[in-house]
Amino acid sequence: MTGSRLSRTTLACLVPTLPGVRLPAVDPAEVTVGLVHLGLGAFHRAHQAVFTEDAAAATGENGWGILGVTQRSARVVEQLAPQDGLYGVLTKGTDETSLRLVGSLRDVAFPGTDTARVLTTIAAPTTHLVTLTVTEKGYRRAADGGPDLTDPDLAADLAALAVEVRGGRAGAPARSPLGLLLRGLAARERADAGPLTVVCCDNLANNGAVLAALVGAALDAVPDGARLREWIDASVRFPGTMVDRIVPATTDAHRAEAAVLLGLTDAGLVVGEPFTQWVIEDDFAGRRPAWERAGATLTSDVAPYERAKLRVLNASHSTLAYLGALRGYATIAQAVADPDLAAAVRALVDEDVLPTLVAPDGMDLARYRDDVLERFANPNTGHTTVQVAMDGSQKLSPRLLGTVRDRLAEGAVPTAAALTVAAWMAYVRATTQGELVVDGRRIALDDPLAPALAAAASGPLDTLADRMLDVGAVFGDDLGDSAAFRSAVRAAVANLVNARV
Repeated sequence: MTGSRLSRTTLACLVPTLPGVRLPAVDPAEVTVGLVHLGLGAFHRAHQAVFTEDAAAATGENGWGILGVTQRSARVVEQLAPQDGLYGVLTKGTDETSLRLVGSLRDVAFPGTDTARVLTTIAAPTTHLVTLTVTEKGYRRAADGGPDLTDPDLAADLAALAVEVRGGRAGAPARSPLGLLLRGLAARERADAGPLTVVCCDNLANNGAVLAALVGAALDAVPDGARLREWIDASVRFPGTMVDRIVPATTDAHRAEAAVLLGLTDAGLVVGEPFTQWVIEDDFAGRRPAWERAGATLTSDVAPYERAKLRVLNASHSTLAYLGALRGYATIAQAVADPDLAAAVRALVDEDVLPTLVAPDGMDLARYRDDVLERFANPNTGHTTVQVAMDGSQKLSPRLLGTVRDRLAEGAVPTAAALTVAAWMAYVRATTQGELVVDGRRIALDDPLAPALAAAASGPLDTLADRMLDVGAVFGDDLGDSAAFRSAVRAAVANLVNARV
């Protein structure tokens, strides 16, 4: 059978006990669509789609199939449509590999050609949820956090929405995720199809409330949008979530490995680490899958989980990225294997992060720290130091600077956190001065504030910390005015620079 492509026909020919392979937990032939997902990338297929299938299998329900909607490209549709939506998740731990096939994705669509079908499905009374993984950039936000009404794609969608809320048919393909969601909500309101829950699964702080605010602000710009706004306020819920699973890019080597296990070609294969987590605010407008039966955490407050992830996992990731790249390590796994860098991460978490956190129910923060370091040591995740280091000016505040502010407010000097800040500064200088080489490649700074950061980083080394701390777009006025923090960063920068000389 090797050389044949995965599909419902070839799936039926597989033996149930294929070594190293788990067949779908639901029968794809019996599953109907009850959920629309916007952003059919690898993360959704390795995360929410798996949770949804396991929840449906646990309860014996067959109405939680997914219509997966791509964004700008039809490539994923072209991969999955010939496979009847079937695909594999190749789970790669440090020492073990396994493959499971997923059958919860029952249909796929590309807005460029299938907008009408997507709107009809959102408006169907059998659809109860819309979920999203469109990345932070996909929400088309302006500098003030609201919708960017000058964005041509969002503007075109809002123009189509204006026609549709007046009862007309725009017919134009949706060009942005937010616009597609709004048009889907309008179609559902017109169809009187009942309440709906919209679940943002992107790495945005307070993501449910952020998406709800974007929806409301965009509607404010649409003539005759008041009735739709009233219906959304009464009938739609936007629960917050926290998601976690490392999903490396799928390579030809991964596809070949899966083909050996399966005996079939899988063009839609995705790869994931063994760890997976989903925390969901228990605020739904109607029916939902029993995600808790699949291992998700339902809670009244996502914020403590989100804060723990940002301050422990994401801050540690950034620390290893900057310190690791400065030492020439190509991957996070290589960086965390360095005893000095692992010790720096432990100091950051133990001395500065943990004192600022309240452990969520059932969560041991010290064990979480150890689990994070173990996950980072998995060489199969494929995360490079340079990849994690990009966009540092945007990542420092949510990942680290909140910890710094909390420690300063407690009267403590966050010296371990100051080392991470100093590592970022040294990384900025090295990448803007053409001095950083990783894995034989000269690295340039990848950051939306690159010109301003390059200007601040140039000049004498002994005043680098002061110039960088004066970049208000990153540190605000308060951190730059803290003499204790400024002194700690100066000392850490000096130590790093001396170590590199």
